[in-house]
Amino acid sequence: MRVIAGKARRLPLKTIEGLETRPTTDRIKETLFNILAPYLADCRFLDLFAGSGAIGIEALSRSAAFACFVEQMPKAADCIEQNLAFTHLEKNAQVYRKDVLSALRLLEREHKPFDIIFMDPPYGKLLERRVLEYLSDSCLADENTMIVVEASLETSFDDLGTLPFHIYKEKIYKTNKHVFIARDAGTYR
Repeated sequence: MRVIAGKARRLPLKTIEGLETRPTTDRIKETLFNILAPYLADCRFLDLFAGSGAIGIEALSRSAAFACFVEQMPKAADCIEQNLAFTHLEKNAQVYRKDVLSALRLLEREHKPFDIIFMDPPYGKLLERRVLEYLSDSCLADENTMIVVEASLETSFDDLGTLPFHIYKEKIYKTNKHVFIARDAGTYR
């Protein structure tokens, strides 16, 4: 796995051994960032369930102003910090070694809304729903925030209508998908 474009282009990134994380393939990452490209310059990026940090690091490499990484597994959080140091992007980043909901509560006290929130939760545990429920009443996601969920093909977002969000784009791959979500009054339609 590597950084695809920007300041840290072609630099390899570490991942942790085992099946505890699912690194996004370079091909899927490239497709995702082709979609995100117009929104990255000087944005505030939040990478939830960050794993190796590859998505947030790619955002920083491509001119995001700041990226926040949330990862509760110690080995994965260590990996993120090592990758940030190796790519020389650590000065514009912060790593939270906490479960996602605890980190969101902490971030709410420290930060203004994020421009892009990306999450790649473990599949089949409905964690994306819990995060969206939290964000529905949070200052971290406003009408200008783009939320991107990497999910299994089987993950349903049918109950999203009970929250103040809508899906405005979906990109389906062979084994997973990216679901693009905004507030109902949001700028992304």
